[in-house]
Amino acid sequence: MAKPVLYHMPQTRGGTTMWMNEELDDVCDVKLINMKASEQKSPEFLKINPMGKIPALVHDGVAVTEAAAICAYLADVFPQAGLAPAANDPKRGAYFRWMFFAPSCIEPMMLDKFAQVKRENTASVGYGSEADVLNAIKTAIGDGPYLLGEKFTAADVVFGSTLNFAMMFGAIEKTEPFASYAGRLTARPAFKRAMEKNATFMKELGLE
Repeated sequence: MAKPVLYHMPQTRGGTTMWMNEELDDVCDVKLINMKASEQKSPEFLKINPMGKIPALVHDGVAVTEAAAICAYLADVFPQAGLAPAANDPKRGAYFRWMFFAPSCIEPMMLDKFAQVKRENTASVGYGSEADVLNAIKTAIGDGPYLLGEKFTAADVVFGSTLNFAMMFGAIEKTEPFASYAGRLTARPAFKRAMEKNATFMKELGLE
């Protein structure tokens, strides 16, 4: 099986997929895309992702985009890592539920908050309200230590990465149980390796 090629730029949503790659013991060939030089808008890259966004993955001729989808794909392609419940596992539903809750609800709520957008009709908004999102997060991580209990999965990579980013920039306060959950994730060796590699990549791109 050919190695997946992960198109990456530090300080983007690619950080989530870089972390996932490290949890899988570096299974991808990482190809840097310098967004400062607009390489993501090149004709070659637009054939991979017409949105001109990072991250993107190409594996055996198949292109996968969107960070959560990439993480889900890699977890299934490398099942030996145990980062996804099997297709017949009852926990598979919760795994997908919380993995895709992050980009579907946490991220848009966070972006609205950053932009100071006030939604008058919360019923028309995919995430509802900030209170709805925070209550759902508490429900998701309440029993811990991870989303599926004792078992860390790719859903924690996606969910945790989004939550950690939101707390770093003040969209979600660093209160409990959010802070403890994020702390468990950022203490993982794979997360630390991903951060170290991103720092090196920034130097390679001349973007320190």
